[in-house]
Amino acid sequence: QVRLVQSGGGLVPPGASLRLSCAAEEGTFTSYIMGWFRELPGKEREFVASISRVGGSTSHSNSVRGRFTISRDNANNKLFLQMDRLRPEDTAVYFCAASGQTGSTFTTPARYEYWGQGTQVTVSS
Repeated sequence: QVRLVQSGGGLVPPGASLRLSCAAEEGTFTSYIMGWFRELPGKEREFVASISRVGGSTSHSNSVRGRFTISRDNANNKLFLQMDRLRPEDTAVYFCAASGQTGSTFTTPARYEYWGQGTQVTVSS
C-alpha cells in the first residue's frame, strides 16, 4: 500500500505556472506507475499525465501536451506536475494516483488503486 499526500495548487492568472507535488508515504514508490488526473464538478475524472516506474516513459493528454510536464524523484518518493501557460479551462481539482499493475503508463482511472486527496487549481484573471 501507498499513501499519497498532495501539495501545491491555488489561484493563478492565465499564462502563469504552477507545480503540483505528490509525496508517497509508506510503500515502495518505485513499485508504482504514477499519474495525474483532474476533475470538474459533475464530470468524469480526466487523464492528464502518467509516468513509468523509473521515469523513462511518460504520457500526456492532448490538451496539456507541450504545456504540462510530469516527472518523478524516486530518491525522495515524489511525483510532480509542472504546469506552464495555464488556461482557464485547466481549472479543476487535480489528483495524483498510483498503480501497482504491470505496464508502462496508464491513462484510465480504473488502472490506479491509490489516490491523493486532491488539490484545487483555479486559473482566472
